[in-house]
Amino acid sequence: MDVLSDLLRRARPRNVLVRQLIQRPPWSLAFADAPPLTIVATLGGGASVRLGDDSDDSAPVPLSPGDLALITATGSYTVADDPATPPQAVIRGGRKHVTAGAGEAPGVQRNLAPRTYGDGLPGATILLRGACELHGDVGARLLSLLPPLAVVPAGPRTRAALDLLAAEVTRDEPGQEAVLTRILDLVLVLALRAWCARPGAALPGWYRALADPAVGEALRLLHADPAHRWTVAALAREAGLSRAAFAARFTALVGEPPLTYLTGWRMTLGADLLRDTEATVATVAREVGYEDAFAFSVAFKRARGVSPSVWRRAAR
Repeated sequence: MDVLSDLLRRARPRNVLVRQLIQRPPWSLAFADAPPLTIVATLGGGASVRLGDDSDDSAPVPLSPGDLALITATGSYTVADDPATPPQAVIRGGRKHVTAGAGEAPGVQRNLAPRTYGDGLPGATILLRGACELHGDVGARLLSLLPPLAVVPAGPRTRAALDLLAAEVTRDEPGQEAVLTRILDLVLVLALRAWCARPGAALPGWYRALADPAVGEALRLLHADPAHRWTVAALAREAGLSRAAFAARFTALVGEPPLTYLTGWRMTLGADLLRDTEATVATVAREVGYEDAFAFSVAFKRARGVSPSVWRRAAR
């Protein structure tokens, strides 16, 4: 399994919410408490996305039909047909609150079908919004690929996935939430690929290194079996390079030596195990490749600043 697939599998999106808006301009929706990841796409008509509220200076970013916006900022943001349109409703705590003076545009409240709101009249903008949480420290590592707002231009592959999501969002059949979750996963993967493939994209070193045959293979091995007693020499043999050449190449591409990367990955996995399970620190230590709880605790405190037990209590 490649590294990106491993991160996506471990991040396993949860609390997935998919909604559709079919609304004639003017329309504007403000989201007061964004989740860790939001995907916004326009299928018909244009839109704009702006991070922050009216008091912020962030510039609105236009969306053409088929464009995807990936929002990782967890503050507020506004999606509108035009940046000048004032919000007609604010979504806060999962509830929609109509703003003062929005009585002339009640369509934003109308329930047209399951998970679908608006007026549904000809000439309307069709907007899809998917929101989810990515699991734990692994999810945070995955989100490090993205800025607070990333716009992926329309493309045939993402458009096909968005059309499928639009076709399924209004259905109300057994297993529908599972279907929507998996399609949103597909949209996310395709959007991440497209974003990372941009010329001159500023990406973490580990992602850039995936394209290198030798270092990419080493990263795959470290993710496939992080608890193995890896050495630089063993990784170099698997990569088909001398020890010195492999260590230099890995460090140059990833930005840190092989065993430093491995320690960081083990700490990420250990943090999620501490948060999500009742396993003892000794058990977590063995799961991520340490012989005893003491060695793991020393490494964890060096990386996170607190002991595993203190971190577990705080995380919960």
